[in-house]
Amino acid sequence: MKEYLKAREWPLWTLLAVCIARLWLIPLPSSFWLDELVTAFVVKHPGHASFAVAPQVPQSIYYWLPRAMLTLFGQSEVSFRIPSLLAMGITLWLVSLLAARLIHPAAGWFAVFAALSLRGIHYNAVDARPYALGMMMAVASLYFLVRWLDSARWTDAALFVVAAALVWRVHLIYWPYYAVPAIYATAELAKNDTPVRWPQWTLVAGTTALALLPQATTALRLVHGAQFHVIVPLPTLHVFEHELHWNVPLLCGTAAWAAWLWHRRRSDKIQSSAWILILSSWLCQPVGLYLYSVLTGNSVYTARYLSIMLPGAALAATACIAVFLPAAGWRIAAVIMAIAALIFQGHWDTLWFRHDISDWRGAAAEVNRFAPDAATPIVVPSPFIEARPPAWTGDYPLPGFLYAELDRYPIAGRLFLLPFDNSDGIPRAIEFVGSGSLTRTGKWAIYGQGPQVRAWRDWFSRQPEMAAWRSSIREFGDVDVAEFQRE
Repeated sequence: MKEYLKAREWPLWTLLAVCIARLWLIPLPSSFWLDELVTAFVVKHPGHASFAVAPQVPQSIYYWLPRAMLTLFGQSEVSFRIPSLLAMGITLWLVSLLAARLIHPAAGWFAVFAALSLRGIHYNAVDARPYALGMMMAVASLYFLVRWLDSARWTDAALFVVAAALVWRVHLIYWPYYAVPAIYATAELAKNDTPVRWPQWTLVAGTTALALLPQATTALRLVHGAQFHVIVPLPTLHVFEHELHWNVPLLCGTAAWAAWLWHRRRSDKIQSSAWILILSSWLCQPVGLYLYSVLTGNSVYTARYLSIMLPGAALAATACIAVFLPAAGWRIAAVIMAIAALIFQGHWDTLWFRHDISDWRGAAAEVNRFAPDAATPIVVPSPFIEARPPAWTGDYPLPGFLYAELDRYPIAGRLFLLPFDNSDGIPRAIEFVGSGSLTRTGKWAIYGQGPQVRAWRDWFSRQPEMAAWRSSIREFGDVDVAEFQRE
């Protein structure tokens, strides 16, 4: 590690600063996307009755962090995102320590930039959601596990138990992670390559299991209603392999192999147990969620739920390049990786880019420009899949989780609420039209997610009462505002 800290590392520190500035700091002030609106609602309304329709939503220790930021710095987008920014920074540091310990003493920088080449790393670093914290806890637990199995120090064992017990408390979807420490510890103990013995591991594993028992009870209680919260289709094999990000380890290994063919210099061998930890930390989460999705029919195979595997993918890329890379090549390899991360993840088509395609803040501002007072009707379909009868009703009280966007970015018009599914909302929409509620003024609008807004715009336009009205769509990423005006 002395090599890692030498003064001549300043080019790598400079590249890291540029990466963080470009990939993390620029999008910090941008609009919340839908799930971040949920974070804002949970923080502002803890224990709100409207979460009864989705009790899993507030079940995370993560929310204490943005709540603290709210107290200290107010409710800006930046303050809500600071915890994820800090957690991801710690995650990168821990990834570098693991790479130096498992792969090569000089591999830390390359592992950091390999992580930054993955879109999910910098996306979650700027996301007011639990995923960066989950990655930090998972990598920390593995780091302390490796240290404990190397030294048998009980301090490291205790830190492993604490970090591992917190992973599932960050997000209920992280249960496949626990296969990783079990696989690695079993491999180390089986080949008798650790001062730790089976009784000691049994004690530590049992303590961790007991610490997880309350969370397991919560997860089992909530799993019975999982089908009502499915937001993605069942994963195909193509989707499965795409989310693995296998191209980054493959490209790194191929590049290192090509360099080895040119120079034919010997590289250091990585121990088999290190490979086991790296590959399991990369693959257990996607394999576990893929199998769960296919076997139960309740798909949870989406990028944000898989994000806990990304540090493992970065370590896999580092291990692949280490197979052929000579010790003297780590610094130049890290520089190349940093430049590649900036080129491919830097959003160079624009100077200032948003964190997410969704611009709820901009859309709400447009609605308030179009309808600056309560006289103008605004039709608002809920963007949440849980907004279905009987949980959703025509007199759904606000503020409420099913319309979290209205709480974070208020609009001034008179609200006419619709459920998530168009078919569920047609009777209510017919009532709006038939009563003349929308046509009493010279203009009205529909505000919400793009597909919903466009479907409702087409439906309303087909109604005879709207024959004398013209409409236009204003897009804010995947959030739309359809504006109707009398001709």
